[in-house]
Amino acid sequence: MRALKLTPRDSRIAAVGLLLLALLLAYFLLLHWWFVAPLRDIDAQMDDLRDTQSRYAAAIAEKPLLEKRIAALGAGQAASDAYLPDDDPNTAAADLMQRVVDAVAAHTEGGSCKVTQKMPVANPQAAPDEPYRKAAASINLSCDIQPLVAVLQSLEQGTPYLFVDNLNVYRSPVPVQGNGLPLEVQFTLSGYVRPANGGAAALATPAPGTGRTGASP
Repeated sequence: MRALKLTPRDSRIAAVGLLLLALLLAYFLLLHWWFVAPLRDIDAQMDDLRDTQSRYAAAIAEKPLLEKRIAALGAGQAASDAYLPDDDPNTAAADLMQRVVDAVAAHTEGGSCKVTQKMPVANPQAAPDEPYRKAAASINLSCDIQPLVAVLQSLEQGTPYLFVDNLNVYRSPVPVQGNGLPLEVQFTLSGYVRPANGGAAALATPAPGTGRTGASP
């Protein structure tokens, strides 16, 4: 096999190419991975830190305005008609019972209706993620159908927002003179207690009762 003979010009080009390749390998092996790449990583981290610092500085600058907005929202929550007027669950439960008595007294057309028993419910159960305090009362009524419907509608459709739960209706075995057999009704009436001082926990969600539903006969 004949050896390839290079001209002096080709030899110089090959030598220059080998020198460039050697310099490139030396750069990556000795400089880039040991010095340049770490410095570029440090520079990228510094850019991230500067960006984070600027965002925190902007948030700190807005703190007084945010505090005013939170205070305004808290005042609005505390003043909302959605809540019972009391911030004590025991007093609020008494208010619930009185509201039932008033509703029954206001709806006497179409038959008779009377409150046979009313009592507060201690520590009414609430959902685990519910930020509001509840007040509740257990109510027993003896009603004809028309006043019963009117009473339940007046309780659930007004303000403050009230909720009828655990509704049980059955026919009384004892007839009432002139009215036949009345309906015996048992249910739990509940509402949300007004947050004390516009409590911050109430700011996490809308006022209670949004999209509320309740039992009805």
